[in-house]
Amino acid sequence: MEIEGKKAIIVGGASGFGRATAEALAKRGATVAVLDRPQSKGKEVADQIGGTFYEVDITDFEGTESVLNKVVEDLGGLHIAVTTAGGGIAERTVKKDGPHSLDSFRKSIDLNLIGTFNISRIAAWHMSKNEPVDDEAEERGVIINTASIAAFEGQIGQLAYTASKAAIAGMCLTMARDLGSLGIRALAIAPSLFATGLTEGIPDEFATVLTKDAAFPKRLGKPEEYAKLAVAIVENPMLNGQCLRLDAGQRFAPK
Repeated sequence: MEIEGKKAIIVGGASGFGRATAEALAKRGATVAVLDRPQSKGKEVADQIGGTFYEVDITDFEGTESVLNKVVEDLGGLHIAVTTAGGGIAERTVKKDGPHSLDSFRKSIDLNLIGTFNISRIAAWHMSKNEPVDDEAEERGVIINTASIAAFEGQIGQLAYTASKAAIAGMCLTMARDLGSLGIRALAIAPSLFATGLTEGIPDEFATVLTKDAAFPKRLGKPEEYAKLAVAIVENPMLNGQCLRLDAGQRFAPK
């Protein structure tokens, strides 16, 4: 899919992966809507790239649907949807004071998995109404979700996070098959440790320890490198139905 002239939404676009992707798509001529929490720098990012900002709490599922419908109406369509919003908790299956909290597990699943699926299903519905953008491929849209290499090698204390990210990875092929007849592709990116959120700006010696198991390069990933892969996915119609690792050959150890 050619990016120029397309309509895109980036959920979690105020920082990290989302911000880098919003900037990359806008630079290539897409009209970009940045969606993030009210207290985020979403408006600042949107203003910088000539886009628009919308406040959203992805754990408010009905509210998110209303916001997305408004965004698509304002954009005049939707061709590209990228979800990067999410977070993790640290809790073992059995702790010193009892079992893993069911409430915290549910909250993690709501944030990382249900929130992502909710956006994907609504985005796909809007994309299904598009006229094909390519006469040969009859493509209507691309959905890119964010998993993690924890989906495959979850570390001690990452149970809820691993479950949510593994589900995002697992949805790719089935969603792609569901949407194939509509000309909509569905994929996910599974990053390793990147310089975003809590790891942004940490001292080099700590980053070296965290990435010692990587093959090459032995460093934290850069959000711009996530954005490069997202752009490549949009532009290459043969990429579909899979979760792509972006990890410098790193495999998480148990802890």
